Amino acid sequence: MCGISGIVNTGDRDVLERMSAIQAHRGPDDLGLWEWRGPDGTYVGLGSRRLAIIDLTADGHMPMSNEDASIWITYNGEIYNYASLRQELMNRGHRFTSNTDTEVVLHLYEEEGERCVERLNGMFAFAICDLRCSKPTIFLARDHFGVKPLYYWHDGRRLAFASEVKALLKIPCIGPALDFESLHQYLTFLWVPEPKTMFSGVHKLAAGHHAVFAGDELKISCYWDLNFPEKGAQFARSEEDLVEQIHYLFQRSVRQQMVSDVPIGAFLSAGLDSSSIVACMSQATNRPVRSYTVTFPPKYRIGENTLDNPAVAANLARQLGSENHLLMVEPDVVDLLPRLLWHLDEPLADPAVIAAYLVCREARRDSTVLLSGVGGDELFAGYRRHAAHYWAQTYQRVPTVLRQAVIEPAMSYLPHVRDSWLKGRVRLLKKMARSGSLPARERFIMDCTYLDGRQKANLYVPEISEKLNSIDPTAPYGQAFERVKHADFLNQMLYVDTKIFMTSLNLTYNDKMSMANSIEVRVPFLDRELAEFVAWNVSPAQKLKTAFPAQTKYIFRKALQDHLPRAVLMQPKAGFAAPVDYWLAHELREMVDDLLSESQIRRRALFSAQKVRSLVEEHRAGRADWSMQIWQLLTLEIWMETFLDGAGEEPALEFMPFEQAATA
Repeated sequence: MCGISGIVNTGDRDVLERMSAIQAHRGPDDLGLWEWRGPDGTYVGLGSRRLAIIDLTADGHMPMSNEDASIWITYNGEIYNYASLRQELMNRGHRFTSNTDTEVVLHLYEEEGERCVERLNGMFAFAICDLRCSKPTIFLARDHFGVKPLYYWHDGRRLAFASEVKALLKIPCIGPALDFESLHQYLTFLWVPEPKTMFSGVHKLAAGHHAVFAGDELKISCYWDLNFPEKGAQFARSEEDLVEQIHYLFQRSVRQQMVSDVPIGAFLSAGLDSSSIVACMSQATNRPVRSYTVTFPPKYRIGENTLDNPAVAANLARQLGSENHLLMVEPDVVDLLPRLLWHLDEPLADPAVIAAYLVCREARRDSTVLLSGVGGDELFAGYRRHAAHYWAQTYQRVPTVLRQAVIEPAMSYLPHVRDSWLKGRVRLLKKMARSGSLPARERFIMDCTYLDGRQKANLYVPEISEKLNSIDPTAPYGQAFERVKHADFLNQMLYVDTKIFMTSLNLTYNDKMSMANSIEVRVPFLDRELAEFVAWNVSPAQKLKTAFPAQTKYIFRKALQDHLPRAVLMQPKAGFAAPVDYWLAHELREMVDDLLSESQIRRRALFSAQKVRSLVEEHRAGRADWSMQIWQLLTLEIWMETFLDGAGEEPALEFMPFEQAATA
């Protein structure tokens, strides 16, 4: 696992060194630079920061070349089928000098060109410089689901790319400027859907895409996409057959992803996904599995129903014989937030970021690789909004007049409940009142938003509102729905979540928060063969049982029922979150008053200072629950101070783990 960087016809070795240095946390074990200059003045530079996972020797040094140095690669990722590919390539006459998967990708490209990515099963983002033609060709690729990030900037003959945006900002011609369309999307969703970023001119290479750069043209192509059968398709496999095959494929994926030359562990919450991974790991090894559970002190948990129950995780660990580390954390969130925003590169206002960072920080003491349950909800229909679609269908049978004149106004006027188990239920009812009468697509999209069009229009100053008035921030959702409009609506929702929510949010912060601590996170649910099998062989009714109460992930629960206790199998969905409301009322109160003050808001000239203050005061008075929106604005302001004002300079290092600090 690494941090990669590259420049074409811009910058020099000094720039390449600075791009690599600022990504040192992604690869503290080795630094490598490679440059090439053509007779016509063409310049190419590749950089690598290596976190050694497989083949810890110097043979894994990057950038790496083939036998005659005509092809060079800088690579970030893990290929789980690399051993079989290596043997195949050796049979074709390729010679290897290392036991790395990097070299396998290099020779596979040499053999099959752009189509090499179709043979890979794993997570990756890499760049190859091919010197076999008269002019160098740059080939960029990102894995099927977008587990690993790859950012790029392109301007005519000039190209730059890196694992993190902050590396691109080390190039003199790339300045940090706010992208207003992305701001519009951020205020809608808490994050920016790819391929856009909050930085004007900087994009992400989308999941399942590759790009070819030659001369001055950057050609981006989709090489893989998840697809589903037509709505109403017949599914021939029996439930017993599906249960057996899903368990086999999942167990195989976990085993493949346990291959490592460094210590490996797993996240363990009370949830089904992480518990299933730890159970399969325990079956695959004779050693106790290291598992990590993060929780907050009781004072943080009052009124929160999104925090996992650590007792369930602890009991499971005892039953499986795993070496569980229960991490009770009480972070200095005032000091921590700027550091996390620096690592994230972009404002991302999901508070789960904090929990992810803290558990990775503590796990780094004795593990370098962690397995995560990301992807299980998208594969098997595990989110509450999936079940909410069927709730809404029932709700819409109520006469329109009764819904719109009585029920929805009543729910929208429910008081904000703090410090009570009712808090989450009230929030859910208010969300249903907002979207319950809408058509299916619009309802799903509305349930993913935090500020609607009217609220954003009131929040912006008139000049910004006019600039963004014609832009639809939900367009990526509509485009994704169109690509699978032939499928059952549940599968449409799963596709949209996989392509947008999972990639742009969950995978993004898992990568950034783990690599901030020099940890590699692997995701067994996102095995391509497993995902394709589930998509084409499991009916919507076998993913989500819609009888009241709805049962999410039905077929996966069946597949793991002999390997997990009932307490885990029946555990309701709980988010990997943090106590935002508590922090805003206590530790962050002064920061909110400072960073969201009238003078600061006016200086930015983006939002109405009066409207921002109104949100804060209404929330503090208990008249409304604006906790996520205030967190969103606070996160945005910290990001602007860090990247727009401070040009991405690194904050203090109080929270850097000892091993990483020593390397740096």
